[in-house]
Amino acid sequence: MKRTFLAAAIATVLWTAQAAQGATGVADTTALKPSAVYGKEAKVMAYILDNNHYRKLSLNDSLSSAILDGYVKSLDNNKTYFTAPDLAAFEKYRTKIDDLTKAENVDPAYDIYKVFRKRFATRMSYIKTKLIPQAFDYTVQESYETDRDKEPWCKNDAELDEVWRKIIKSQALSLKLAGKTQAEIEKTLNERYDRFAKSIQQFNSEDVFSMYMNTITEAYDPHTSYLSPKAAEVFQQQMSLSLEGIGARLQTENDYTRVAEVITGGPADKSKLINVNDKIIGVAQGSDGELVDVIGWRIDDVVKLIKGPKGTTVKLQILPTETGVTGPSKVITLVRDKIKLEDQQAKKSVINYNKNGRNLKLGIITLPSFYMDFEAYQKGDPNYTSTTRDVKRLLKELQVDKVDGVVLDLRNNGGGSLTEAIDLTGLFIKDGPVVQVKNSANKIDVGQDDDPTIAYSGPLVVMTNRFSASASEIFAGAIQDYKRGVIVGESTYGKGTVQTIVDLNRFINDPKNKVGELKITFQKFYRVTGSSTQHKGVTPDVSFPTALDPEQFGESSSPSAMPWDEIRGTLFQKTTVLNDRVIANLNKAYQERLKTEPTLQRYVEETVEQRKNFKETTISLNEAVRKKEMEEAEKKKAANDKLDTKIVGKEGKPTNVLELDDEYLREGLFVLGDLINTKVG
Repeated sequence: MKRTFLAAAIATVLWTAQAAQGATGVADTTALKPSAVYGKEAKVMAYILDNNHYRKLSLNDSLSSAILDGYVKSLDNNKTYFTAPDLAAFEKYRTKIDDLTKAENVDPAYDIYKVFRKRFATRMSYIKTKLIPQAFDYTVQESYETDRDKEPWCKNDAELDEVWRKIIKSQALSLKLAGKTQAEIEKTLNERYDRFAKSIQQFNSEDVFSMYMNTITEAYDPHTSYLSPKAAEVFQQQMSLSLEGIGARLQTENDYTRVAEVITGGPADKSKLINVNDKIIGVAQGSDGELVDVIGWRIDDVVKLIKGPKGTTVKLQILPTETGVTGPSKVITLVRDKIKLEDQQAKKSVINYNKNGRNLKLGIITLPSFYMDFEAYQKGDPNYTSTTRDVKRLLKELQVDKVDGVVLDLRNNGGGSLTEAIDLTGLFIKDGPVVQVKNSANKIDVGQDDDPTIAYSGPLVVMTNRFSASASEIFAGAIQDYKRGVIVGESTYGKGTVQTIVDLNRFINDPKNKVGELKITFQKFYRVTGSSTQHKGVTPDVSFPTALDPEQFGESSSPSAMPWDEIRGTLFQKTTVLNDRVIANLNKAYQERLKTEPTLQRYVEETVEQRKNFKETTISLNEAVRKKEMEEAEKKKAANDKLDTKIVGKEGKPTNVLELDDEYLREGLFVLGDLINTKVG
């Protein structure tokens, strides 16, 4: 129950929907074959899923159909290898995968993969001999749709030839606009596809099985996954934060590697040079190393390039989220490091602010995760580190500083210890239920705060964004339900489920072969009102502008996400700190600022522009048009950079302006200021 949202997403890093898409062209069509133990693993997992998954789904013809579609997509995410006749040939498995899996037969995985390898070789031969040597005409008015989910499967090779012509032309144009000569463009593209060839040659039988089994597990829900022995080892390293790198979680999006999360305290976070949703298109070792183009690569191959020993340098070429795929790239340099426990701990700061002639001291507590040093706790160390202990100490310090109110910043907090979420809530309420946890047997346990003491009773604002998840949602939901504080920002992620790890060695006695692990969803969170945090997340009391579409980001972006539902609420006593009238007044004040505050208005414009960039998936193949788009993106970025402000009011006399380089936090503090000046009654 104490697994983090970050941990739940690690399987995405290991085996993404584009696991084979990024590797390209080889003439080698050596057929990979399953190990005998794979059938046993598949059968055992099918049994465990049918009998223990929270959703109580049965591996039947319906799921078999979804698994077939998912596996084909995992091999050919962008519809650039298979054709419609291939899809028709795969139909024989449409309602058979369930029966075959239970019969210890995983042949569909390898039969379909064999076809993929053949198509792959055909494509690469065409690219190397026909397309890369071609001198493209960049004056033609045409475009390429990068998100081919919107497109049908190609009817034949001729249609695929045209798709790939546009892909290579787009890549060549990008290189031309970066100053490359025709000879340099051909050299770069040849090297890129040679690396793809090497990557596909390294794709082994275990990789095929892992991808196939993850397609099966993810048909139940997106947080249920199979970890091969190799992946399980990496998973444990991630959990202990023992791997060194830049401190970012990556995912594949079409042909790009997208930054899905920047981990607090890591090199990426500290540098402020890379952000969530930036796309990594090149990696170099050392500050003077040559950039290796990673467009279209498998995610685990990109991760291997980026990770490295502490103290070494990695150079990244990125497409910033603020300018999108049509904008210019930029190169940044980061020094790899370990993510230290102290970098994940809660921190505080104080800002002075003048509100309507009244000098206010506003406390800020930033909480990156719900952590607890379980090892120290189990050893009986009285000074073990925990979220609740740290925040309690910080609250005492802020009260010594005589702050008028507190902002608790949960942005990008992916969760962690459920116990800590309950105990942290207890610092702000007298006592009572905090969360309800329902298991697959329909048994409901109530997580209760039994401590009647309150560590802080003053005005409280809790800030959330789309990447606040799991334990963050439990805490924010409880604070909202108890009317103890005001939730401001974006709707949260919507991960209201709990996973556990099942070691398959418990069921399979095979001394010659290692077997993996199954991460399975077995519980679901509900608020004290009975409403689930699953799918919907927590809706803020005061909603800020957001660039993130729920259909693209968060739990609701997954087609297999478990639905929102509700159970009977449990008895709890709301506080008298807030009421609906106060919330309405805070929203009214915020709406007034939207009309009058230039900085807030600019922030709204930026989020609108970013939302537009996220949805823009069509790239012009006309040189003049593409160049103009890049120049316009640069101008907008330069204009915004000029308007960026620095923090003031942190030291010395209070300020009436409250200028921050973090507009989100600035608005959260404004809401807190309004709350402090509001009388409840």
